Amino acid sequence: MICRLGALGMLALALSSCGVSVDAEQARLCRLALPALNEPGNRIVVTRTAPWLEARSIRMEYRVEREGAAPIDRYVICRFAAEGLSPNKADLIGLSTEAGPVAGATLYLLKRFYIDTPEGVASDPGPGDRAAGLVEIPRPLAYGLQQFLGGLPRTAIYGLLAAAYALVFGLVGRFNLAFGELAAIGAAATAVGVGLVSALGLTEPSAALLIGTVCAAAAAAMHGLVGGYFAIAQVAGRSGQASLIATVGLSLALMEYLRVVQGTATVWFPPLWSEAWPFVRAGDFVVGLTPVSLLTTSVGLCVGGGLVALMRGSRFGRHWRASADDPAAAALFGVNPRSLLFKTLALSGAVAGLAGALVVVQYGGLGFAGGFQLGLKALVAAVLGGVGSVAGAFLGGLAIGLFETLWSATMPIEARDVALYSVLAAVLIFRPGGFFGSQEPTPRQI
Repeated sequence: MICRLGALGMLALALSSCGVSVDAEQARLCRLALPALNEPGNRIVVTRTAPWLEARSIRMEYRVEREGAAPIDRYVICRFAAEGLSPNKADLIGLSTEAGPVAGATLYLLKRFYIDTPEGVASDPGPGDRAAGLVEIPRPLAYGLQQFLGGLPRTAIYGLLAAAYALVFGLVGRFNLAFGELAAIGAAATAVGVGLVSALGLTEPSAALLIGTVCAAAAAAMHGLVGGYFAIAQVAGRSGQASLIATVGLSLALMEYLRVVQGTATVWFPPLWSEAWPFVRAGDFVVGLTPVSLLTTSVGLCVGGGLVALMRGSRFGRHWRASADDPAAAALFGVNPRSLLFKTLALSGAVAGLAGALVVVQYGGLGFAGGFQLGLKALVAAVLGGVGSVAGAFLGGLAIGLFETLWSATMPIEARDVALYSVLAAVLIFRPGGFFGSQEPTPRQI
């Protein structure tokens, strides 16, 4: 099931990259120009939107329904300054209709005094009836399904971060509280990688994001390894309290390091592959899923599933489980505990960095301080699932993401975090080992 979902996500990425789907932001700006090109009072219905033969152009066909007269079929061709991840992709530089090109002065006035105004935004005729022929379902079911689909990317991100917590704690019995900041480092590295690729002239968003994701995993793995070496490997003692305090300091240091390096302003990516695919409907309410959400979810689930398979079937996973159960016995059988710890720190950092890259792809950016709350909720997920179990922590992340989605859809959102941390308190009281971890009445010493 996970592999099939991953294949669908890759297919969505491929279709979007090949231009089969039109950029949603560019299509919206093109629609906003339609009312100004027609007589007021007429109803405009978009019938088709597709890429045009020219680069960075789309053709939008629409029907003008006039009272007391036959409808007219018209079209408009919109040309933009850039595409993909460029910040100028929403700059409309050319407009043509069936009557010919629109004059430059007219286009300037259209953008300056209509498209960018509240009146112009309110007159958006909409993308047309893309839901024709969809299956009708009850409205409450449609609402719940839409909330579930909208919360899928968040569950995958929480799952990856929770698994990163479990990788370190399961091996050495100590928490590393800096994984949220490692995710923020991954987000910053994604922006740097995409910026470098764009500077070289590669505007294809899929290739740029792929390179940015590789940069995110590599940067977070390096910072996770170095930071974990000083905060965990070099802190001696049977109790993990000193190491726990050290990771708090590491978290603050990484946060300040990001603030100094990238500044306080968050670099936001333009929306990509955000035109929702309709599935079912309830009257005028259409349930849809964007290609970027499918991609983010499928990548997160595939990486999480691959990590679980790695821990169960690889030599590294066998050494990890042996050392987690009995470090002394594992060392007697040839397991190098120092090398194993370094590999675990690097792997967990790479997973956290990948989670940060997914945040950028899905939501557009992550500030230097945005990783704290993200990491804290992932820690709740790891404890809920069983912080000593990688698979359990990953499932706990999925559960926390679904809990947040359900609460946001049905209850006051201001109390969501209070409810989440109350769940954590209840789990620590009644099942401290988590739902999928140890069943002992007390957790391992930290």
